[in-house]
Amino acid sequence: MKMSINANMIACMAFAMALTLFVANAADPGPLQDFCVGVSDPHSALFVNGFFCKNPKDVTANDFLYRGFDTVGDTNNPLRSRAVMVNASTFPALNTLGITMARIDYEVGGVNPPHLHPRASEMLTVREGTLYAGFVTSNLQAGGNRLYAKVLNKGDIFVFPQGLIHFQLNIGSTPAVANAVFGSQTPGLVTVANAVFGSTPPIMDDVLTKGFQVDEKVIEALRAQFRSYDQPDLYSFI
Repeated sequence: MKMSINANMIACMAFAMALTLFVANAADPGPLQDFCVGVSDPHSALFVNGFFCKNPKDVTANDFLYRGFDTVGDTNNPLRSRAVMVNASTFPALNTLGITMARIDYEVGGVNPPHLHPRASEMLTVREGTLYAGFVTSNLQAGGNRLYAKVLNKGDIFVFPQGLIHFQLNIGSTPAVANAVFGSQTPGLVTVANAVFGSTPPIMDDVLTKGFQVDEKVIEALRAQFRSYDQPDLYSFI
């Protein structure tokens, strides 16, 4: 009788654990854009969380081939850098595979300014040159807002965790090139200075003066540098 009770208890516990695991694994798919407002009429939809799939019977090897990644990016802009991204929009074979790739060119002194990718981690590989690269942890992390940075040379790899602010600066005496791989087909991009000082419409003055503890003249000077219509297109999609 005692063995029967124990067996029943074990069976109940196993069932409860299985049910817990089942519930814990149930989740909505991760978002592939900033937002997706639902519509009842599909003909009114502009974006979907991913893309419609090509009929497998019509797929050829050419669908999985991309050419042009050897082209040097145009760095003729104030930051002297250019990031060219290949994602599911420009290379449809990447759809549902959860990856995106970028080529980043840096002139001497060129910078990929502080930014973040809300939907993906990033792995950066230096192909040519020398970069100073790093990221800053979140506020609530132990030792919050800690900087992790290294000088990277040809062949070095550095990882930027998802959603954390990161950057790269060419500190070498020659142009630099890096490749970046992202763990999402649409990693998203938020350039910190552009978002804060170049938003449309502008963020209320009081928010910025109090948030940065400076006067309105400083905020206006910064806005003049980052107005959306003055910003160079540092990220291209090919």
